Amino acid sequence: MKALEGVRVLDLATLFAGPMAAMLLGDFGAEVVKVEHPARPDPSRGHGPGGLWWKMLGRNKRAMTLNLSTAEGQDLLLALVRDADVVIENFRPGTLERWNLSYDRLREANPRLVLARVTGFGQFGPYAKRPGFGTLAEAMSGFAAMTGEPDGPPTLPPFGLADGICALATAYAVMAALRARESTGAGQVVDMSIIEPILTVLGAQPTIYDQLGIVPPRTGNRSVNNAPRNTYRCADGSWVAVSTSAQNIAERVMRLVGRPEYIAEPWFATGAGRVEHAAELDEAVATWVAARTRDEVLTAFEEAQAAVAPIYDVRDVLTDPQLTALDAVTTVEDPELGPLRMQNVMFRLSDTPGEIRWTGRPHGADTSGLLSELGLSASDIETLREKGVV
Repeated sequence: MKALEGVRVLDLATLFAGPMAAMLLGDFGAEVVKVEHPARPDPSRGHGPGGLWWKMLGRNKRAMTLNLSTAEGQDLLLALVRDADVVIENFRPGTLERWNLSYDRLREANPRLVLARVTGFGQFGPYAKRPGFGTLAEAMSGFAAMTGEPDGPPTLPPFGLADGICALATAYAVMAALRARESTGAGQVVDMSIIEPILTVLGAQPTIYDQLGIVPPRTGNRSVNNAPRNTYRCADGSWVAVSTSAQNIAERVMRLVGRPEYIAEPWFATGAGRVEHAAELDEAVATWVAARTRDEVLTAFEEAQAAVAPIYDVRDVLTDPQLTALDAVTTVEDPELGPLRMQNVMFRLSDTPGEIRWTGRPHGADTSGLLSELGLSASDIETLREKGVV
């Protein structure tokens, strides 16, 4: 038994936020059907080195092609919708309507359908029809403005941060809509913008500005809430990160690095006070760390019960004993590439665990099978191929 067994999802979206949300649902047993254009596959199939992004984003999905701009393609989608629970799409607002696939029409085919619409800025408002990408959300949410060194430029993340956060939020929104359906018997529309989830996880910035007029500055790796908090270079050239969010941890760190006198200072008693003296505290920690190898630093911090972590790259991630114990990066057999390592499902359920059943399938690999399940014959399917419908 899987947690989402019996839930059927049609993934019409491309690139990251929508497809990743569908992936997350598929990880816990939802039957996900990836619907792509016959001639223009999801760009994630060619994204990054070797197009390997698709192997992850497409996992646990059956892959079919369908040209939704044709009447026959629209009719076939409606046939799929009749047995579906969720449709995820990320077309610009108005696109489904232009294809005669508005929610009203989808709901006629299936009143219980949940339609998740993922766009850069939502379904309405002055920016609604702009192209929407995670980078724009990272820029406009306030994230980039507060990220980077104080004397440097605003900094964007080197990966799809806003898209990933949006994917998590979309999966959550879909589950909320499905839970509501248990009470009402009816589906509904999820209007998800990429910008709002990352705005939410940035914390209380709007409230702080509203009440105090404070605009978060760029602080590099320091925190505006506590100190010392930074990255520090070890004698062997590797790096560690130190956090002192709790007062007792800050005291342990100062004792460890040989500066216990700071603890008696009145300003040391609060995170805000320590932030005002971050340069002094950073110098003390940095000097101590710089005289030791990473292993020596980690051992000493562990013995002192202070908070530290090594700065990993992906090579370290793949060999870390804790992540290995969790099977956080697992090995999946891929028909084309053989054993393939990728992130595992992101949490464990004791009774209905998730799993990666297969990696991303070739473009249109399951089209014939899915159309056969709708009752189409082999000759019907071949005719559709000749017409460019599938």
